[in-house]
Amino acid sequence: MATLSYPSWDSTSRTRLRCHAGGFTPLPDWNRTWYTANPDLTQCFQNTVLVWVPCIYLWLLVPFYCLHLYCHDNGRIRMSCLCAAKMVRLPLLCSNFASFFKTFLLQNPLLYRSLKCSCWVLGFGFPTGLILVLCIIQLERVRGCRSSVFLFLFWVLSVVCSLVPLRAKIQLAIDEVSKSPETLKTLSVVELFPWKTTHSLVFHLSQNPCPVRDASFLSKILFWWFTGLVVKGYRTPLEAEDLWTLREEDTSNKIISELQQNWTAECAKLQNRLPDQAQLLRKLQKEQSSGFFLLRTLARKFGPYFLTGTLCIIFHDAFMFAIPQVLSLLLGFMKDADAPLWKGYFYATLMFLLSCLQSLFNHQYMYTCFTVGMRVKTAVMGLVYRKSLVINSSARRTCTVGEIVNLVSADTQKLMDFVVYFNAVWLAPIEIALCLFFLWQHLGPSALAGIATVILIFPLNGFIAKKRSKLQVNAGMKFMDGRIRLMNEILNGIKILKFYAWEKAFLEQVLGYREKELKALKKSQILYSISIASFNSSSFLIAFAMFGVYVMLDDRNVLDAQKVFVSMAIINILKTPLSQLPFAISTTMQALVSLRRLGKYLCSEELRADNVSKASLSSGKTFNVIVDNGTFSWAAEGPPCLKRINVRVPRGSLVAVVGHVGSGKSSLLSAMLGETEKRSGQVTVKGSVAYVPQQAWIQNATVQDNVLFGREKLKTWYQRVLEACALLPDLDILPAGDATEIGEKGLNLSGGQKQRVSLARAVYRKADVYLLDDPLSAVDAHVGQHIFDKVIGPKGVLRGKTRVLVTHGTSFLPQADLILVLVEGEITESGSYQELLSRHGAFADFIHTFASTEKKESSIQRGEEQVPEDLGKLTESAAKPTGSLGLTRTHCAVSSQVRLEMYKKYFKTIGLAIIILIVFLYAFQQGASLAYNYWLSMWADDPVVNGTQLDTDLKLAVFGALGFAQGIAIFGTTVAISICGIIASRQLHMDLLVNVLRSPMSFFECTPSGNLLNRFAKEIDAIDCMVPDGLKMMLSYVFKLMEVCIIVLMATPFAAVIILPLAFLYAFVQSFYVATSCQLRRLEAVSRSPIYTHFNETVQGASVIRAFGEQSRFILQANKRVDFNQTSYFPRFVATRWLAVNLEFVGNVVVLAAAILSVMGRSTLSPGIVGLAVSHSLQVTGILSWIVRSWTDVENNIVSVERVNEYSDTPKEASWNTEGTPLPLAWPQSGTIEFQDYGLQYRKGLELALKGITLNVDKREKVGIVGRTGAGKSSLALGIFRILEAAKGKIFIDGVNIADIGLHDLRSRVTIIPQDPILFSGSLRMNLDPFDTYTDEEIWSSLELAHLKTFVSNLPDKLSYECSEGGENLSLGQRQLVCLARALLRKTKILVLDEATAAVDLETDTLIQSTIRTQFEDCTVLTIAHRLNTIMDYTRVIVMDRGNVCEMDSPANLISQRGQFYRMCLEAGLV
Repeated sequence: MATLSYPSWDSTSRTRLRCHAGGFTPLPDWNRTWYTANPDLTQCFQNTVLVWVPCIYLWLLVPFYCLHLYCHDNGRIRMSCLCAAKMVRLPLLCSNFASFFKTFLLQNPLLYRSLKCSCWVLGFGFPTGLILVLCIIQLERVRGCRSSVFLFLFWVLSVVCSLVPLRAKIQLAIDEVSKSPETLKTLSVVELFPWKTTHSLVFHLSQNPCPVRDASFLSKILFWWFTGLVVKGYRTPLEAEDLWTLREEDTSNKIISELQQNWTAECAKLQNRLPDQAQLLRKLQKEQSSGFFLLRTLARKFGPYFLTGTLCIIFHDAFMFAIPQVLSLLLGFMKDADAPLWKGYFYATLMFLLSCLQSLFNHQYMYTCFTVGMRVKTAVMGLVYRKSLVINSSARRTCTVGEIVNLVSADTQKLMDFVVYFNAVWLAPIEIALCLFFLWQHLGPSALAGIATVILIFPLNGFIAKKRSKLQVNAGMKFMDGRIRLMNEILNGIKILKFYAWEKAFLEQVLGYREKELKALKKSQILYSISIASFNSSSFLIAFAMFGVYVMLDDRNVLDAQKVFVSMAIINILKTPLSQLPFAISTTMQALVSLRRLGKYLCSEELRADNVSKASLSSGKTFNVIVDNGTFSWAAEGPPCLKRINVRVPRGSLVAVVGHVGSGKSSLLSAMLGETEKRSGQVTVKGSVAYVPQQAWIQNATVQDNVLFGREKLKTWYQRVLEACALLPDLDILPAGDATEIGEKGLNLSGGQKQRVSLARAVYRKADVYLLDDPLSAVDAHVGQHIFDKVIGPKGVLRGKTRVLVTHGTSFLPQADLILVLVEGEITESGSYQELLSRHGAFADFIHTFASTEKKESSIQRGEEQVPEDLGKLTESAAKPTGSLGLTRTHCAVSSQVRLEMYKKYFKTIGLAIIILIVFLYAFQQGASLAYNYWLSMWADDPVVNGTQLDTDLKLAVFGALGFAQGIAIFGTTVAISICGIIASRQLHMDLLVNVLRSPMSFFECTPSGNLLNRFAKEIDAIDCMVPDGLKMMLSYVFKLMEVCIIVLMATPFAAVIILPLAFLYAFVQSFYVATSCQLRRLEAVSRSPIYTHFNETVQGASVIRAFGEQSRFILQANKRVDFNQTSYFPRFVATRWLAVNLEFVGNVVVLAAAILSVMGRSTLSPGIVGLAVSHSLQVTGILSWIVRSWTDVENNIVSVERVNEYSDTPKEASWNTEGTPLPLAWPQSGTIEFQDYGLQYRKGLELALKGITLNVDKREKVGIVGRTGAGKSSLALGIFRILEAAKGKIFIDGVNIADIGLHDLRSRVTIIPQDPILFSGSLRMNLDPFDTYTDEEIWSSLELAHLKTFVSNLPDKLSYECSEGGENLSLGQRQLVCLARALLRKTKILVLDEATAAVDLETDTLIQSTIRTQFEDCTVLTIAHRLNTIMDYTRVIVMDRGNVCEMDSPANLISQRGQFYRMCLEAGLV
């Protein structure tokens, strides 16, 4: 409600003579306005200027505002009752005013002649202004403006300008109460401010839109629109559904669509800018410049909005510097006993208003910065993700998945910090200069001593910032990247680590990285402590230097309260830029490092579009794939992997590609896909492409989603594809069928099942060209024959399609239209099967050698690993239309407050003694601060004798001693907390690492690796830095608040009456905020992990995604995940602003109370104690906010301790080593294995997967294990290695119950060659012998026996050759041979082969089988058979069926018995 007062006839008549006599001079009369005990403005000023101001504002700015509305159309808004009421009320107001003014002028014609101009304004200007307001309201409704800042400011001006005349009329009415009631003519105008507006005609697409869009201007600047979520979070735990959807301008699609174009243009400029020169120099220059170009791209996109925040911080600084000037006036008032009391109240109120405005502008600035930071994060994540889909193979090998995760986590965070602190880089020096200017005004040339102190502090902190940045780049980030990369590989290859008992070796490697990382962190924290100590002591050092020089220059220089406490207030302001500047510089330098890293990645070489020429499928008999004289390599500067390739694939033909391991078969398909660098020649592919990689890439989604791969489900075709790919029997095992969710990387599927799902995905696509990279190697011969007949062959569903098939199977070659023979990257022969045989070349010899042994292969279905039978029970609800229940377990947000146990655990790792020492140091630090501040107030109150003060040297010495003691204590506390944080972080990381490595395989199968990697990256980083920094901040501000309260209560004990209610209000607001903030932090953390999991999945399957042309769909999925994460991040930082605005109002009330109480008690209080109290109360605003903010930071980041500690309660494997029962070094000596009524189950309460197995395996016996899918073959292997523990019965090896010994004691004495050959990044030697147990001679011998010696000898670094992540720089067959070399090196008495030769060609398979027969002749060998011919000469064959041994005897006897094994052999053509 605003009351606009218009002049009465009597009052205007009295004013007329003065205005007329002065020739219309509406200026204030200072004798009446300021130099009086009862201030007032002249009537002429009230009736003219105060009426003009809102009108002038309206008329001057309305053209610009209309232009703004014209350029920003947000959709028409319906007319609401509120809007209609305003539209009706304003014309009535104008009519009322016109009627009043007409009567007024008719009765005062003389006044009209003397005040024509002012009458025109009153009679015409104001009513037309109101009509203009009416038009603007209507225009805003049409253009969809929901909250009018322009009109809000107009009404505020109108109300403020009306208050003075209103107050005058009320005073006049009181003085002339006996006169005519017409003395006071006021018109009350009820203006309904646009708190809320009507709804748009276009309904919101989202169910829960962000309320900031519909909030009023006042609600926006005070963040009242956020209160609803805070209250909801306080009452009930927040869920993801409670969060608002992102505003359109914050969504990934909106941000990245524009930014991508700008970045592409910048990259083109960068490419053109670099002259033609040496390749290496060009690459280095590109890496150096890329960071700057990325920064420029981001600045162009987000700069304009960021500048609005910059404008806010400038206003904030203006109000900040005005406060000490008002404090100076207040202290001057305290000294002047004759000054009227109203001036003291005026100064106190003015200080309060300035503090409130300072707070509002500051938090609008912070809101803008965090919004820009959020958008930068979205932009960078989007650019990195899109880059990962187009980066070429050579660049990909230089950047691991772990490093990419760091780019989108750690480096994006550095950029967000940079956005917040960037303005401090240029604004802080200006603030410092202004502070020194005002200090000069108060202390004269002595202020130069302060400048000298600042100059001394700057180089020190600049040096420290440079050293810390160097430590971060060269040590911290390097070791962190290495640790995360290694952890990613460990999580990807955890099964291999467990089979080989390598956990300890990799544990030591991770801890090695970790120790180096913590060592660098410790050095950085000590340097940071020096920086903090110098800056926290900077206010004292500057004051000590200036006051010391001031009193020593001249005895007559007196330090009174005005000089001391105004100077201290300015120094406290100076402290902010001094503390921000080094942090801003450090943040900027870190951001520049991150920009260079991001720029380097984003400027990495991409797959060239001209690698493959795409063409539409034309009619007629043409060639679908053409390669003319092609030479290809994996890197632009690397050796060629394919040379002189000439291929023409006719439409609808089946082309087979054969060759030895490493001959370039997969590279040929990659060349057709455009995945390799084309050195010369031409590649043309006509029509759409579907690709089946050699290693199946499976998404963490349902079977159906993996097969459909983004396409619409066509039921008939879908069922036909499943049948053709032999997936129906697998789906029948699971009650959820194709709605069963596949674990991350297909962990809950066997290798053959993964390959068949991968093939089904390609078949369902109905593409024109199919590139099949040995899809039949992972399945047994019977299933392989089925797939060939039903899918690939001349009668399969792909007949008529162009098919290029890489294969090791000779039985399929006669049906191929064309066969390409590759030798060392060249096509040595090509032609049909009969043509090649008739040439009697190398191919013919190869066929004659291996055709007799292969023919048709075994009919058994592959059973690499039994499908967990409980999977179906987990997903029974998935069979229903409502959806599927996933196997993969994601982390759920904990809704309650962080448990006290987390704090106990954190502080327990530190130790009670150090905690007590830290608290003592903080108390001592703040006690010294209180002492030297109180000492200053006593000094300021010292009487002046003969124009000077006594004992200034002593006072200065005491002041200096107390200040230096505080500085030493600050350094001690920061160092102590930093060291404590490192101690706790080291222990928590160790516990997490050991807990994860000791978890069973079932844990990894249902826990996304992204979740685990997030623990080791983001959460450990928070424990390293954020928790200790939060504790430092919180403790320092808590003790500082105690100091301020003591000082204010010392000056005005009555302030306790105000401080206590404010404390309760503070606690009330804090409880609301902390409850909501912690829940938002958890929701944000939970939604962050899927981003990393999706990144990981995409990077590994990038070639498949590109081949299918699904980049846009995956980009959309990534956008959704990022946006979902930002929906919880946005309210999280708004919550901090909401808190700050509310709490700083509480702090400003303390300032008002201290000032008002000081004014009331000026007769009893000395200026020194008042200056001390008020100057310290000015700090309460910031202190209160920082306490809650730092407490919330600790509360939020202690969640990291909770999340890291989460895996301590999960089930663990048995101990690695058992003490007290030492095994003989040579155990097992003979290699006998005995199963006694052995039963095994995948989880408790489920049906047994192995049911009462009883059998004996004698020493040196060779046993083959066969059976259909789910028969339990691999379960036997899992039981021997205790990957799964026995549900009943026992297994004895050489008479020792394996349940009684440690897991490592067992696994290190038994060897397995798994089907999935996994290598780790590092040297080839490390991959063979991580413990450095064997000599080089022994390693070379094993390589020779594994047929790898020639290959390794030709490598540039031989055994030191660096394997890339996952061994990607070796072919799949070569990786399998490395696994064979591992087994040969260990040479244990028991060897288990889990279909170990599935990925190699027949010739290599024969070599491997020959090596196993000769080198493991005296060993017990258990082979889970893939090709029946490989076990026909074994001692015994075990036939498994539904978890039971249904047949067991020698192959010959089993064939003679004509049972199940005989039928398998019969189908395979072996009998």
